[in-house]
Amino acid sequence: MRSGKSLIQILLVLIVTVKCGFSQQNKITIQIGSAEKQISFAGEEIKKAAESKGYTVTLGKSLNAKSKDEMIVKVISDSVLSVKTCRTDNLKMPPKFGWQCYSIRVKETGSQKVIYVLSGDKSGAMYGGFDIAEAIRLGTIELISDSDNKPYLERRGIKFNIPLDLRTPSYSDMGDAAQQNIPVVWEMDFWQQQFDEMARNRYNVISFWSENPFPSLVKIPEFPEIALDDVWRTKTKLGDDFSLSGKGYLTTEMLNNYEVVKKITIDEKIEFWKRVMEYAHNRGIEVYWFTWNIFTYGVQGKYGIDDRQNNDTTISYFRSAVRQMALTYPNLDGIGITAGENMQGNKSKYSNEEWLWKTYGKGIEDALLKQPGRKVRLIHRFHQTNFNEIVNAFKDYPGILEFSYKYSVAHMYSVPNPPYIKSYMNLFSPQRKTWLTVRNDDIYSFRWGNPAFARQYILSIPEPEKIAGFYMGPDGYTWGRDFLGKDNISARPLIIQKQWYSFMLWGRLSYDPDLKDNLFLKTIEAHFKGVTPKTLMDGWSAASMIFPWITRFSWGDIDLKWFPEACISDAGFKGFYTVKDFMEVEPAPGSHISNVIRWAQNYKLNLTDSLISPLAAADTLSRYARMALISLKSLPARKIGTSDEIDLTLGDIEAFAAIGNYYAEKIRGASSLALYNFYGLKQDQDDAIQHLTNARSFWARYASIYDSQYKPSLLTRIGFVNIPELIEKTDQDIEIARNWVPGTIKEYIKGKIIYP
Repeated sequence: MRSGKSLIQILLVLIVTVKCGFSQQNKITIQIGSAEKQISFAGEEIKKAAESKGYTVTLGKSLNAKSKDEMIVKVISDSVLSVKTCRTDNLKMPPKFGWQCYSIRVKETGSQKVIYVLSGDKSGAMYGGFDIAEAIRLGTIELISDSDNKPYLERRGIKFNIPLDLRTPSYSDMGDAAQQNIPVVWEMDFWQQQFDEMARNRYNVISFWSENPFPSLVKIPEFPEIALDDVWRTKTKLGDDFSLSGKGYLTTEMLNNYEVVKKITIDEKIEFWKRVMEYAHNRGIEVYWFTWNIFTYGVQGKYGIDDRQNNDTTISYFRSAVRQMALTYPNLDGIGITAGENMQGNKSKYSNEEWLWKTYGKGIEDALLKQPGRKVRLIHRFHQTNFNEIVNAFKDYPGILEFSYKYSVAHMYSVPNPPYIKSYMNLFSPQRKTWLTVRNDDIYSFRWGNPAFARQYILSIPEPEKIAGFYMGPDGYTWGRDFLGKDNISARPLIIQKQWYSFMLWGRLSYDPDLKDNLFLKTIEAHFKGVTPKTLMDGWSAASMIFPWITRFSWGDIDLKWFPEACISDAGFKGFYTVKDFMEVEPAPGSHISNVIRWAQNYKLNLTDSLISPLAAADTLSRYARMALISLKSLPARKIGTSDEIDLTLGDIEAFAAIGNYYAEKIRGASSLALYNFYGLKQDQDDAIQHLTNARSFWARYASIYDSQYKPSLLTRIGFVNIPELIEKTDQDIEIARNWVPGTIKEYIKGKIIYP
């Protein structure tokens, strides 16, 4: 028999438990007030988050339904209704109802909390709904308070070089990732997942890039035989001998040795892409198609069409194709064009810009005559052309004309404030904006994540009022499903899912760079349960600074000149960067790092300057690598060969650290060898050999980690990359140091290495 005291204690525990249960607000009503797909998606996200936390959820479309639930969420996507709600419910009025803007208001009456998402458009309401879902999922819903939100950059996008078909290639198609993704881009499930993830992370632009996509996308009445049925992929083994300017991507051998990866008629293709673009719009995502010129892949010489710029039939074909593209796809928001990489620079009526106007400009104009009121944005890349020539040629364009500039050339992971666009900003205005192409040809394999770098990069964009938006992506890789992972450990996730943290950082911070790191910390905590989130975040952030720093030191502006995952470039440029190359290479503009030979020469002459020395850059790399490794020691040991995401993530962090230490030692080796070049001291040569021997050991560690998770791969812009096999190149560095002759390099003058 229990004592009276024990019974009292039990009752007290029950009372506390019941009270705690009520305080956790176990019932929630979600009122989305609209049947629009974006709003419904937000409602489902809130519902899913609430159910994962044990709530009983009622989801309805009436904003006026009565509810006694402890929490009510109202999502409103109409400015008139938002104003009315503020007045009737005594809420603070939102400051504005601009595109993608939303306000959150919280009102508590007794034990009931009502959370309002007030917006004037579908995207803003959807994003506000995502905020509520996120707060519930992360366990911070009790902390949510009034806020007003607007986009820092209005358009935030993905650059997707799309491998449609053997016969209509993109710039990235001569690589393994593109070939493996040809059937993937014809899967509706892929695009649904892609656009859902993009929307959650506040991306609202998808840009598809192809050299000539039209034969795979449209039927042209004037050229009926060009439309392509089925989806082909070559069975010919690809090599690294293809052109680096998009030419020769369709050979007779490839055409004679192909497989059909999808049986589908051109009419079915059109219906498929209509559904893809509609789904994008249902997630608040605009759709753009970009081309390089002049490429006639897929035409196969029919009707006398070829790549010649003065071929009037070719002009007629492209004009008709562009017209049909706009007419066929009502959810096409714009077209992007390039005055290269296969234009001949003709003069007079066949000049580059005149050709583009007669094809793309007139093609869109023809479509708009048939669809008055339709808006089709034209984005002209600021690439291999001249601003005034563009403006003159397109002065009669019947719509919005904007520009596009390669903001960090090919390397977004370098300096956070690239200087290249500054001298052109006076050409742009709030009425005539430019887009930023933010190229990531730095990191294909690994999971990157440093919120401070992403935030600084975004806030450093000059004159944002002149910026239409950005699209981020690679040229040498395909952001479809991940095929770099080992077959035995990878479930082939979407790249946007595998690298979820990176995509979250760039998307969320470009909408709101004032977001606090605590959001990302809480997200990591929820994503990787059982791991100390601060330790993981700190180590991940440190590891993620390795590539920005090595690419500052070793600058190869375009992708074929530098790939930091492998210390390599295209074989026709340098191939593997040797210690000699590290002595000679110029750091990135804006990095304030000294070239190694310049530094050694100044050392000899007892000169000082304000630049960061190569040794200081090496120490920075070592410091970040050490910080990453210190964090890893406090985290669970990585299990090799598993498909657990935490183990793969820890492997990526350790790989970053290993190659960071490799690069640090290689820079030190190059610096010592440069001193030996000028002074001839044996100690400097011995130091160089020792540093390069250390570097070899770090490469061996890097190769071991890489090989445990990833496969060798053919990359479009670099060639075949096999990290473990490159150990032989690190041996050659040691031999270069052993055989170096003092005075091999005479001096450094105005950015040039002078030899005797």
